[in-house]
Amino acid sequence: MKTNRLATLLPALAAAALALAAPAATAQVKVGVITSATGTTAFVGIPQKNTVALLPKRVGDLSIEYIVYDDASDPTQTVQLGKKLLSDQRIDALIGPSGSPNAMGLLEPMAGSGTPMLAPVGTAAVVLPMDAQKRWVFKTHPNDDVVSAGLIAAMAKRGVKTVGFIGYNDPYGENWYKTFAPMAQKAGIAVVANERYARQDTSVTGQVAKLIAARPEAVLVAGVAAGAALPHMQLVDAGYKGTIYHTHGSASGAFTQIGGKKVDGALIVGPMLLVLDEIADSVPVRKVAAEFVASYEKQFGNRPPIFGAGVYDAGLLLASAIPEAAKKGKPGTPEFRAALRDALESTRDMVTSQGIVSLSAQDHSGFDQRGQALITVRDGKFVLVKD
Repeated sequence: MKTNRLATLLPALAAAALALAAPAATAQVKVGVITSATGTTAFVGIPQKNTVALLPKRVGDLSIEYIVYDDASDPTQTVQLGKKLLSDQRIDALIGPSGSPNAMGLLEPMAGSGTPMLAPVGTAAVVLPMDAQKRWVFKTHPNDDVVSAGLIAAMAKRGVKTVGFIGYNDPYGENWYKTFAPMAQKAGIAVVANERYARQDTSVTGQVAKLIAARPEAVLVAGVAAGAALPHMQLVDAGYKGTIYHTHGSASGAFTQIGGKKVDGALIVGPMLLVLDEIADSVPVRKVAAEFVASYEKQFGNRPPIFGAGVYDAGLLLASAIPEAAKKGKPGTPEFRAALRDALESTRDMVTSQGIVSLSAQDHSGFDQRGQALITVRDGKFVLVKD
């Protein structure tokens, strides 16, 4: 009888011993990533997708899994994929999407699930004005007012008194005008023309004619990459002789490749990582930016566009916030996601590849002028403006 009882207990005892001897399973944080790796916004989405390979895979005892989807540049697919990541994968955070209109569509589902979204997009409309939905969103590029301040300072230094504006007819262009126009007026610069164009447009001759008729001393283009080259090139073709300024959306190789010699002389306020070789070692941003650039070059053979920097910095912010969130909840739980949001919002003076970030309840981008530089295009290359 004793022998039978012992035989019965042995398998259970062995299993318990094995469980005690085995190392504890590593808890896992799930991060969804949505990029536009195909479609019209692929020039943004491809470097963003590439950058995922460079993000931290482990923070302390926690491993991080990145679940990557391509929305094909379609805002409808963005929302569908976001909901799939939330319901099927139960992600703890989302990095993405690539486009500003795509990001706006995700505000409701991300807030409804209580899941932080780190959006590497241009428009500040994803975080401003702050409300119950946007408190779950963090923008990982500088807000328009930061870049606008640099542009206005450059214009004022060059004696510009009148400026024409042309931007996308979407949240990127609209928010840029709403930000730039009052700041320019306060600085004594009058906005004498306000034009719009669609991202898919192949000509802006009508808008250019109206800009030139207004006779501005300078023009500001609020577009992205190759799309920002279009109005610049057609302004040059139409004989415009004033200086053409650009937002940080133009700080891309696609802009110089499409624009060629016609975009030489463009003035852009963008991240120092574009002119890293000209930045002093003493500048705090340089070290992190150099690490990002070197890692990207090693893996993909070319320098990363700034669009990748938004994903890289999102990874840095998450890695910094995860340990604090883990004190208040386990990955995969509402408690962890809420604590992760709170930890992100408590970020102070964090050095990223694009600048130094300090977040708060009202500021979910957190960049300031540090990390930004006035850049021009010369012979197809970005060059630091030193005067």
